[in-house]
Amino acid sequence: MQFETPLQPATLIIRYKRFLADVTTQQGQEITVHCPNSGSMRGCSTPGSPVMLSTSPNLKRKYPQTLEMVKEGDTWIGVNTMLTNKIVAEAILEGRIKTLQNIDKLTREVTTSKSSRLDLLLKRGDEKIYVEIKNCSLVEDGWATFPDAITARGTKHLNELADLVAKGHRGVIFFCIQRTDAEKFRPAAHIDPLYAKTMAEVNKKGVEILAYQTEIGPESIIVNTPIPCLLK
Repeated sequence: MQFETPLQPATLIIRYKRFLADVTTQQGQEITVHCPNSGSMRGCSTPGSPVMLSTSPNLKRKYPQTLEMVKEGDTWIGVNTMLTNKIVAEAILEGRIKTLQNIDKLTREVTTSKSSRLDLLLKRGDEKIYVEIKNCSLVEDGWATFPDAITARGTKHLNELADLVAKGHRGVIFFCIQRTDAEKFRPAAHIDPLYAKTMAEVNKKGVEILAYQTEIGPESIIVNTPIPCLLK
């Protein structure tokens, strides 16, 4: 995914109220920007970090700028979770996900039960593949981990995928790692033990687990490298 307009550099002051952050622009102006990330942003919200901002053409927005990336050490980290599905869908349609190639049709935001929707439905001939996408921004000691906070909704999605597999469909949980310093993936059992336990259980029932690292920078975010997934 290429950014349509150049991102603007700034410095993070603080992220707060989940969806807001204060930054200092290159011109020295302190402004409030929209932070499209409902997670804790553990490991990618250190005050003083370099950040990248996009600017909306919508003149009615209260906060025209959006926080897109935070730099921790030498690594840019994508924090705009509103882009994650677009990034992964593009990779699938371009054939960059080995086990999800030659797709005939891709549908977004599909209702799978009365109280659940999943991110993608892929059709390949008569085969239906349901995909739930998670943005992974936390890396500790080379391990990409998810979630960065307790997620009852995420656990519900895992069980929904297992139900679809039981009905004869494919179910995939896809972790999009928006940084370049991960060597392998595992669920964050130290943060949400129920989510980690559920992931192991649904994997035994046939739910597939994919984790892909992105090539990320201020110009683009491109899914490119699968990494090993370990559940223990």
